Amino acid sequence: MTTQELPFAHGTAPPLAARLRCTPEDFVVEEILGYDADGNGEHALLWVEKRGANTDWLARELAKFAGVPPLAVGYAGLKDRHAVTRQAFTVQLAGKPDPDWSAFPHENVKVLAATRHGRKLKRGALRGNRFVLVLREAQGERERAEQVLAAIAARGVPNYFGEQRFGREGGNLEQARAMFAGRRVDRDKRGFLLSAARSQIFNDVLAVRVERGTWDAQLDGEIWSLAGSRSWFGPEPYNDVLAQRLAKGDIHPSGPLWGQGEPPTAGEAGELEREVAATHDDLARGIAAARMDQERRPLRLLPKDLRWRWLADDALELSFELPAGAYATVVAREVAASA
Repeated sequence: MTTQELPFAHGTAPPLAARLRCTPEDFVVEEILGYDADGNGEHALLWVEKRGANTDWLARELAKFAGVPPLAVGYAGLKDRHAVTRQAFTVQLAGKPDPDWSAFPHENVKVLAATRHGRKLKRGALRGNRFVLVLREAQGERERAEQVLAAIAARGVPNYFGEQRFGREGGNLEQARAMFAGRRVDRDKRGFLLSAARSQIFNDVLAVRVERGTWDAQLDGEIWSLAGSRSWFGPEPYNDVLAQRLAKGDIHPSGPLWGQGEPPTAGEAGELEREVAATHDDLARGIAAARMDQERRPLRLLPKDLRWRWLADDALELSFELPAGAYATVVAREVAASA
């Protein structure tokens, strides 16, 4: 399934049709690192706002401006190009003085703050992201849309991988299949293609559980993901304690990030995952041959502090916080289809 075809949790179709990203200002992302700069060290920790710019491009431009190699620049995550984003970068200066960051020569980029720090920022080293989205030219059932938003605030949404993971028109999957068939690719691209293959299997497992109404409920043989971490446990007998933790959002049902060997699920959950993986046998075998380990990802995504307001009769603003690795577009898709 493409991401547009994946089943919805809060109705058979979204209550609205709308346009997202009419301008970059309609998609605002702000990283939450979860810690402050330590004030010392050979790295400059930069807080940067960019508009309509690619993260990799900006990292290279920061390196060029500081007179250091590209590998001296670190960042926690790739951010959407067609957006306004505020995110952190580190630049290793290794005895060099700080350049005048206010003179950075790109009009769509502002260095908002710079502080010394002791470590390079690594990929994935953030707590989450805050989003403010504006859905414009919204048409449809306004009252139903607010009911869906209330349901999302209470129950969350399926934690699908967004379409960004799969490349333009899903091209990353075809490239992954070609790579598994023997085509050589460079090391950086190989990682993207392996991630796309794992994401496809995960999304299809989750889609089956959405269709069966078990994306936020327990199945026999379940593996549980701990909220806010990459840890998981199980399977174990379901009991009142697990039920209470599930209701509070402390744990979530999980799905497979496919790897070598058998998934850790058992019973009904394990059978479902193996059946779905068998429909993507070329992807599953390629991932296993790459010696990736079996890992887990929560099936349920609970947006934090979800709020909404109508800026006009046809403009709906959504704001919320998501953990690292989650996609704002999978929240918005439950409310509005692309117009």
